[in-house]
Order: sequence, then structure tokens, then C-alpha cells
Amino acid sequence: MACLNPWEPVQPTAAGLVLSKCLAAGVVTQEMLDLSAKQAPCFVHLTEVEKIADIRAEINQKSLEAEIMGLEKETADIAHPYFLTQKCHALQVMNKHLEAVLKEKRTLRQRLMKPLCQENFPIEAIFHRYVAELLTLAVAFIEKLESHLQTIKSIPQIPLTMKNMDNALAKINLLVTETEELAEQILRWRELQKGIHYDNSEITNESDSSFRSLVPP
Repeated sequence: MACLNPWEPVQPTAAGLVLSKCLAAGVVTQEMLDLSAKQAPCFVHLTEVEKIADIRAEINQKSLEAEIMGLEKETADIAHPYFLTQKCHALQVMNKHLEAVLKEKRTLRQRLMKPLCQENFPIEAIFHRYVAELLTLAVAFIEKLESHLQTIKSIPQIPLTMKNMDNALAKINLLVTETEELAEQILRWRELQKGIHYDNSEITNESDSSFRSLVPP
């Protein structure tokens, strides 16, 4: 509720205006008004209702101002004069640059169409060492460029290559298993052959002994 100016005359309320008109028309008298003011507090309630209405109006006004301030904050980068001035300045600078480019359009086109090979670019002496290092790296890169390109081209074939490697690894494991089994069979066969040879040697020795005992000296 707005503050009252002490130098301005007091404005009568709506209830006061109604009562003054009733008093002027002779509907009520001053004694009746004084008596009713003492006995019935209805006019006090009317004043409180007016105060509540004024407070609600003030709250609504403040809420509206707060919403407007929030909207201004959200759209500050679009509608605020400061940001609009910055954007306008940036557009003006870009426009000047484009105008300069358009003025030199023919020269720029000729420069772009002209090849840059067999031209010398001036390089300051303090950067010569870095240029030498850069040339060394460039030569090494060019030497390995073909292998790098082959590697890049083979990237889509990596899944197929991995699958083939897995199949080859499975076959190798199978061959290793079969080789181990074959080696065990060979060892068992060798042991068996050794046993047979030993038995044959024993039989041969016994036969020789028997034959010698039969033959007279």
C-alpha cells in the first residue's frame, strides 16, 4: 500500500461517502451514526476489508513487477540495449571486413588460383631451428605415410582378420593335442618294442646255452 502524503487532505473511504450521502439526505442522523458506531462494529470490518484489498492489490503489483524483472533477466542477451549494442558493433566490424574482401575479390581470386610450389617463404632466424626439426619430422612422416595408409585401409578388415586368427589358433591347439597324443603313443610303442627285444634276447641266450650243452666238446 502506497505511503500517504501528510500534506494532502485525507481522502474519505467508500463507507464514509455512503454515510455522508445518507446523512445529507436525512435518512440517518448524526446521533444514529454515533450510536451505531458504538454498538455495531460493521464499519470497522469494512475498513479492514478495504485494507486487505489494498494489500492484495499491492502484492499483485509486486508479483507482476517480479515477473517482469525475471522476464527481462531471461531475455537480457536479446533485448537489453547493452548486448544489442555489442552485437550491432560485431555486425558492423564483420560488414566492414566483408566489404574489404569484396573490394579485393579479384586479387584474392588470383592469389588462390596461383600455385604455391617453388616459392620461398621468409622465415625469421629465431625459427630456423624449429623449421629444421619440423622438416625432419615431415620426412619421417612421409617415409611412413604408405604404411600408415595401408594400416588405415586395413582397419575395416580387422574383424575378419581376428576371426581368421581365432580359427587358426583353434586349429593349432587341436594339432598340439593330436601331436601330444601321437608322442605318447610313440613312447608306449617304444617301451613295448624294448620289452619284446629284451624277451627275444633272453630266449636267444637260453637257446644258445641249451645248444652248447648238447654239442660235445
